[in-house]
Amino acid sequence: QVQLVESGGGLVQAGRSLRLSCVASGSIFNINAMGWYRQAPGKQRELVASISRRGVTNYADYAKGRFTISRDNAKNTVYLQMSGLKPEDTAVYYCNQNIIPTIPGPTDYWGQGTQVTVSS
Repeated sequence: QVQLVESGGGLVQAGRSLRLSCVASGSIFNINAMGWYRQAPGKQRELVASISRRGVTNYADYAKGRFTISRDNAKNTVYLQMSGLKPEDTAVYYCNQNIIPTIPGPTDYWGQGTQVTVSS
């Protein structure tokens, strides 16, 4: 089995920074794309940023210039550095990883979500 565990969320004032982490563990052969999504109350889950195994990144327009996604393949970990946070960034942030397990099985895994709250 594979598990994703997120950390780093919390309550911050507008303009401050947070760093989210998501580590995968279990029967992992390889990990392809990694990404972060978020879901605000009453809204659909949306992509924040993604990163390929080779490090090619993709960002939502609102994340460009403020958020940075990175990964450490040796640690099966993806990070999201968020700076210049705004109240509208308040949401539950979810990690997603496309994992090739050591035995045939699901490949799309999600973290449990971590709450990010930005006060004005």
